[in-house]
Amino acid sequence: MCGIFAAYQQPNVEEFKAKALQYSKRIRHRGPDWSGNVIQKLTILVHERLAIVGLDAGAQPIRSPDGNYSLAVNGEIYNHIHLREQCKDYKFQSLSDCEPIIPLYMTYDIEAPNYLDGMFAWVLYDKIKDRIVAARDPIGITTLYMGKSLKSPKTRYFASELKCLIDECDEITAFPPGHVYDSKTDKLTRYFNPSWWDGSNVPTEHADLKKVRASLELAVRKRLMAEVPYGVLLSGGLDSSLIASIAAREAAKANVKSGAVDANAELSGVDDSGALHSVGFSRLHSFAIGLPGAPDLVAAEKVAKFIGTVHHSHTFTLEDGLDALDDVIYHLETYDVTTIRASTPMYLLSRKIKAQGVKMVLSGEGSDEIFGGYLYFANAPSSAEFHDECVKRVKNLHYADCLRANKSTMAWGLEARVPFLDKQFLEVCMNINPEDKLIKPGHIEKYILRKAFDTTDEPDVKPYLPEEILWRQKEQFSDGVGYSWIDGLKDAAELAVTDEELANPKPEWGADIPTTKEAYWYRCKFDKMFNPSNVAATTVMRWIPKAEWGCHADPSGRYAATHAHKVDEAH
Repeated sequence: MCGIFAAYQQPNVEEFKAKALQYSKRIRHRGPDWSGNVIQKLTILVHERLAIVGLDAGAQPIRSPDGNYSLAVNGEIYNHIHLREQCKDYKFQSLSDCEPIIPLYMTYDIEAPNYLDGMFAWVLYDKIKDRIVAARDPIGITTLYMGKSLKSPKTRYFASELKCLIDECDEITAFPPGHVYDSKTDKLTRYFNPSWWDGSNVPTEHADLKKVRASLELAVRKRLMAEVPYGVLLSGGLDSSLIASIAAREAAKANVKSGAVDANAELSGVDDSGALHSVGFSRLHSFAIGLPGAPDLVAAEKVAKFIGTVHHSHTFTLEDGLDALDDVIYHLETYDVTTIRASTPMYLLSRKIKAQGVKMVLSGEGSDEIFGGYLYFANAPSSAEFHDECVKRVKNLHYADCLRANKSTMAWGLEARVPFLDKQFLEVCMNINPEDKLIKPGHIEKYILRKAFDTTDEPDVKPYLPEEILWRQKEQFSDGVGYSWIDGLKDAAELAVTDEELANPKPEWGADIPTTKEAYWYRCKFDKMFNPSNVAATTVMRWIPKAEWGCHADPSGRYAATHAHKVDEAH
């Protein structure tokens, strides 16, 4: 991951350069390794680099050999080697996984994003046509914003984060996932049109568990592409535990393949740092965070011991979380309650991880949306509505969990990769008959995912996870880090917001009215940082529980009737 800023058709671009560099500096946390910029005609591209692949020769913006094309990318292209083989006539200038985007554009024009397998946001300038093309990955794992200015109507601005645009733009939008922008038409076009995109078309094919398992293993394998130390986020829940387990297996295979360890060797000779006394051997590192005694910490340690990772268990206090709240909202650029609750511990953990020398982690976002894993899905009136809600939740991930994973980690120059949102895995699992996904008697939430990795009937296959983890009930991350975390946030909001303030929301908020003191508190913090003229709020979507399904107004999973430790309504 990196950070990008671009301005197209910017009058007096040479004079504007000083501003552009300052705007880009606001996102240097995303790319602390190097900075670069290119000016051509009235366009400037600025890049802040986090080096993960092509460490020695991957500086950006990338330019074509003839200088006609310039490219700034934030992301990772997992099929870049295959693309290089397809583009044999192009003279590559670097080993960067992103450079194949240029010859793809030269061949396929605005269809180029269709050929990419990865997470990305990029801006490409074509000097010959004086044209800019920008694209964002299919689900919006990588953040991107687009802006316009009344004082310069022809100018178009692009940036990885909102904070780069608020002083320059009168209109700002979250660049929609799966779209490409073309300055030739000044329009956004959807390039990502998977078979499952229309939620009203209910799939009829039942789950192929072997295909589910194989496609997730492939998704993890792709995402281990790195030339730097990496690890896994391990909450102890099903999703992160499965990703960690698969990654640990892949790391073990790599060690055997490299000859660093014998195929039959046990890991008992590994010291606390994870280094075996054999050249080239490395063990996967896993990371967890919670309040002291949190459910996630206990579960994560069980998983780490079972799969053989070098585990790092970190704790934080309620005061630590509250102290970080303003910084979290500044980096997240949202006022959504659920996102802020879950992002704070992730933000604190990311700092610890980066301090330990790790630059990339795998994470488990996306599974609950794909499989209907949130406990409120048990209230779905029908399988058709269950499926439609899954599709809607996946479509809106860029406002919620993708935004959280991207910005909480990138605040410290740490890259998060999310295997569950792999295009091929989505194609397999979003086309499963929702009857198989329903939470019903004998079927805990995400039953088919659990069953796909249940090796009880496969005596020759080593179990992926302990039974109690494979079948552990869903805990939302903001709950699993310690139940008193959310309670502490509510108590702090109670002190910060008066009853009178809550009863009299600000007129400029329009219909987007906070209904709790916690939501009101976050909105005020957001407005103070980003929204003095009410421009930035258009980039935010708040998730509100489905009251029509009988859901509690608080988004915490503990309020679901099916939760094992349901909150007392009197609390």
